[in-house]
Parts: sequence; C-alpha cells; structure tokens
Amino acid sequence: MSCLMVERCGEILFENPDQNVKCVCMLGDVRLRGQTGVPAERRGSYPFIDFRLLNNTTHSGEIGTKKKVKRLLSFQRYFHASRLLRGIIPQAPLHLLDEDYLGQARHMLSKVGMWDFDIFLFDRLTNGNSLVTLLCHLFNTHGLIHHFKLDMVTLHRFLVMVQEDYHGQNPYHNAVHAADVTQAMHCYLKEPKLASFLTPLDIMLGLLAAAAHDVDHPGVNQPFLIKTNHHLANLYQNMSVLENHHWRSTIGMLRESRLLAHLPKEMTQDIEQQLGSLILATDINRQNEFLTRLKAHLHNKDLRLEDVQDRHFMLQIALKCADICNPCRIWEMSKQWSERVCEEFYRQGDLEQKFELEISPLCNQQKDSIPSIQIGFMTYIVEPLFREWAHFTGNSSLSENMLRHLAHNKAQWKSLLSKQHRRRGSGGLDLAGPGTETVEQTEGATP
Repeated sequence: MSCLMVERCGEILFENPDQNVKCVCMLGDVRLRGQTGVPAERRGSYPFIDFRLLNNTTHSGEIGTKKKVKRLLSFQRYFHASRLLRGIIPQAPLHLLDEDYLGQARHMLSKVGMWDFDIFLFDRLTNGNSLVTLLCHLFNTHGLIHHFKLDMVTLHRFLVMVQEDYHGQNPYHNAVHAADVTQAMHCYLKEPKLASFLTPLDIMLGLLAAAAHDVDHPGVNQPFLIKTNHHLANLYQNMSVLENHHWRSTIGMLRESRLLAHLPKEMTQDIEQQLGSLILATDINRQNEFLTRLKAHLHNKDLRLEDVQDRHFMLQIALKCADICNPCRIWEMSKQWSERVCEEFYRQGDLEQKFELEISPLCNQQKDSIPSIQIGFMTYIVEPLFREWAHFTGNSSLSENMLRHLAHNKAQWKSLLSKQHRRRGSGGLDLAGPGTETVEQTEGATP
C-alpha cells in the first residue's frame, strides 16, 4: 500500500522585497512513493503560476502579503487534491451537446488515422474532452482493453486525471496539444516499417507516453525554473526538469487510479520505467543525441526491430516526431499551433520583464517575431529529424506528405517575414536559430 508524505514545496523568490510579496509559492506538495521504489509526484504538485496573481500589486487591496498568497494557493491546491483523494473526479462544465455534435465527433474518430485530422474541431465537438475521448477510442481500436484486461471505468478515471492535470490556461502546453501528439503517435504506430513489429505493450506505452508527456506543464520553460530556483529544478539537479516531472506525475496517476494494479509487479515496474524513458526523450536538449544515434543506425542498417531495445528506441523517435510535428501539419493548423506556442513564450517574457529577470531567448515579443522563431525551429530542429524519420520509413506516403507540408509552411513563414521587413523598411531575413543560440534556447519554439 502506498503511503502519502507531505512535504513543503519550493518557492519562486526574488531579491526585491516588494517582489517577494508577489512571489508564487505552494504548500502541501503531496508526493507518492510506491513499493517499486520510483518516486512518483502527486498530481498537481507543480506550483501553479497564476499570472493574475502576479499582476496584482501590493496596493490592490486583494493580495497584500506573501502570507495571503500562500494561503490562497494552498487552499486552491488542497481543495483540488482533497476531492481527488476522496475519489471525486472533477467534472467538465455541463454543456448539453445535441446529437449532431456527438455524431460529428464519432465520424471524426472513424478518420483518426488521417494526417489532416483537425484536433481543434474534435476538441470542440467533444466539449473539451478530446484527450479522454481519443484515448478511450484508441485503446479500444488497438485491442488494449481486452489484451491487458483493463477496467473501462478505471481507464476513463485515469484519463480524466491526466486531462485535468493539463493547465487549460496555457495557450500551447495543454490537453489539446497532448491529444494532438497522441493522434500523431497513432499515425506513426501504423507506419508499415514499424507496425508489424509492435507488441500490444509497445502500443500502449506509445499512446500513454504521448498523452502524458507534458502533463502539469506550468507554461514556462526549464531555464525559467532554474533561474528562479524552483524546487523541481533543485530536485532534478537542473536536468530534464520538466520531463522528469511529467514522468513522475504520470506514475503517481497510474498508481492512484490503480489502472494497472491487476498486472504482475515486475510488469508494472517495467511499464513505469519505459514510460520514463519515452517521456525523457522529448527533452529538446537531447535532440542531437537521438538524431546522431538514429543516423548511425540508418547508415549501418543495423536496426533490428525484433529486439525490444531497438523497438523502444524507435518509439522514442516516434514520440519526438509527434511532439514537434506541428510544422508538418496543414498550414491552417500549423499556423495556429505556432501562434499558440509563441503566445506562451511571450507570456513568459512579460513575466520575466515584470520581475526584472533577463528575458529568455525567443520570449521577447518586441524582438522575436513568430515567423523568425518558426523558420529557425523548422530549419534546425524539425527538418533534420523528419528527414531521418522519412529515411527510416522508406519515404512512406505519410512521411512524404509531412515533408511537403513542412516545406510549404516554411515558405509561408518566409513570405510573412519578408512582408514584415518590407513594412519596417529593412531588408534581409534574420533566421534566428541554433546557429546563433543553443538548442536549449529554441525550447520555446518546441513542445
């Protein structure tokens, strides 16, 4: 039986006493430690960065002391956690959807393997429950419920936990992004060069990792957590801070929901570790590591997908592709994702400016335009990875389709950037990218 241990979370502290008044803190971080020995973070342990609270001043009359901020946030987190500890799953606001909406959602699910699947429309048709609806459908389609003897009610409860722990106020890192990555992962799992070797366990791991890979993301990147001395940055020693948190939070939800409690202990331990390996692979700072290894395998032609290690490596690559596939979508969807991720960056930049911190690369709205960010991202991060993925798939129809979209979208952003320069009376394209910045600094342009 897992035991609950209450620990005090870290704080975001600033040197200026007036700014300390408005710091964001969180008390009552609840973490689970199970028998497997892998520490699992309690859902919601991430200090919620509420921009409305940060925007209040000490003279607003609403939040006048650091103690009040702590008390308010502690109550909010306690209320959320206590409902979950009692087994009460937060429900989405009640909206009655007529049969037309439900029928359209079902029709879309019949085409879930198509690359032009519109996740934004699907989220509207499912009343904001795209992640839960999609995963339930995919688990059933792939025969995972029957194979692993999963309880449908428990599965639904677990998926609601995951969906609820994404921050809806994030423009980009939210449950819709998770659903989009999961749908892409489903498409990649169907690639002929990979599909014939996959076991039910591989498929379940791929879908679960895609669904939970950004769970409880706070809407700020790792450098922000490090320079504000966040407790998670200290906990993970500034290494893959967000990814480690996403993984440990997922383990906490799996254990709390008891979705896999009926499986042998050795199997659940293996599932937890493999989920960690998959989610940690999405750290953009490890991009060159994975790309170099993939190129070597393809050059040497030594991938043996009959071996579990090689299959797992290709699942890591598939998840990395799914995580940054937005530039490979049709222009209308790709553009919307680009605007969302940049909006999230700009919010971080505004926050850093407000508290007199150095503005992170790509987060200055006055200097970093959406077209320049996206062109650099596509050139230095997306194109190299997807070219090798196409090599692996043997230039499948899906891979060729994605590369066509990528080329088209890059041309669109270049055109928009040229128009911006003409309006400003300056010439030449400033393609911001890792040529002038580190790969870590492009994290803002990536999921």
